[in-house]
Amino acid sequence: MVEPKRASSGKRRSKISAALTGGEDKLNRHWRGTFLAGLAETSNVTAASAAAGVHPSRPYKVRRHEPEFARAWRAALLEGYEHLEMELLHRLRFGEPKDAEMKFDNTAALRLLGLRRDTVARERAIRVNEDLAAVRASIQAKLAQLREQVIARREEAANHA
Repeated sequence: MVEPKRASSGKRRSKISAALTGGEDKLNRHWRGTFLAGLAETSNVTAASAAAGVHPSRPYKVRRHEPEFARAWRAALLEGYEHLEMELLHRLRFGEPKDAEMKFDNTAALRLLGLRRDTVARERAIRVNEDLAAVRASIQAKLAQLREQVIARREEAANHA
């Protein structure tokens, strides 16, 4: 799957096998959905990469080079933090089940959510701005369509007169 390789500097780096990349010159894009779903579920790049069958360096590299993937990454993390907030809220309200396999660290979860508050607020603001931009674009398109209809009616009326 992932073969370690020495870079020219002598440091080890990851070489993604051809089976995962879809060939030497083409990235395999099938792992992305699985990775983003895993990231939303776990907020953990290593776990999401393992679920997607890629080395953790692959998503980081793609994120650096592809703005759309970077946006999807931020959206997945935002979703993950929303899940964590809801799970934490549930545990704070109702406690942990007595037969829980794993102890949930509420203090660490609260600390993590506090540290990520600015990032989450920024991502939510970006989403609102994107929605606002889409609404504005839709209004502009509708106005242009109406303008064309008015011009066409005027030309038709002038041709009949």
